[in-house]
Amino acid sequence: MSWIVESSLTAFQKFCVNVIKCGPIPKHVAFIMDGNRRYATKNKVQKAEGHVKGFDKLSETLQWCLELGIVEVTVYAFSIENFKRSSDEVETLMQLATEKFRKFLDEEDKIMAHGVCVRIIGNLSLLSEELQRLIAKVTLMTKDNNKAYLNVAFAYTSRDEIKNTVETIVEGVRNGSIEIDDIDEDLVSECLYTSGSPDPDIIVRTSGEMRLSDFLLWQISSSQICFSQVLWPEFSIWHLLACVFKYQRCYPNLKKVETCKVNKNERVQEFLEQLQQQRLAQLKSYI
Repeated sequence: MSWIVESSLTAFQKFCVNVIKCGPIPKHVAFIMDGNRRYATKNKVQKAEGHVKGFDKLSETLQWCLELGIVEVTVYAFSIENFKRSSDEVETLMQLATEKFRKFLDEEDKIMAHGVCVRIIGNLSLLSEELQRLIAKVTLMTKDNNKAYLNVAFAYTSRDEIKNTVETIVEGVRNGSIEIDDIDEDLVSECLYTSGSPDPDIIVRTSGEMRLSDFLLWQISSSQICFSQVLWPEFSIWHLLACVFKYQRCYPNLKKVETCKVNKNERVQEFLEQLQQQRLAQLKSYI
């Protein structure tokens, strides 16, 4: 299946989408796509087929989000903890990821026409050179797009992200780029892999598991959390609409209190700009 799919909503589904759009729509939704392996077991197919069905569901879900006006989506595609699975399954997942990132490049015209910015967040040093190269090409190709954003958490855990952020800030203090007094919550947020993205309004986890699995722990302090009993490949437009409706009902309580942020001083601003340049340079080195 293509990363960019055409709308397949029925007239009644489109009507319900339009009704939901009368209320506040989340800007950013994150998904823990859980249940691919259990789907395979349930349907008596190979685990690889379950993961393929999971990818197909992601493509469909991205289209539903666009229909709703959700401009940013983050998906938990592969945890660092997943490397502990059997070597055969890890190899299958890496092959599938390689195939799908190649698909991004093959669909350059479509993705650029839709203005989709694709960002891969995670510890890319844990991946093969081929995957690093493909990820770098996709990220650099789409970095200036701004109509929609897809963040793919790959070789990711929140603990690893926070550890990397702390190391980045410590190094900044050590080399004199910033001072200890410059360190605050805003600086930490700006140094995360997700720098530049708003915190998720909703986080959805499928398969009935009620845990966050080390996903975006810094970023979801004010997010609406929706646990769905359905396995990820069986996720439907109705499940998504239910999550958005729940968000709308809780919106008055979820709305973040607007605070006056202190303008970053020139030193911090320069440090953050250098950090972004370093990350771009790292991506270019993979190609």
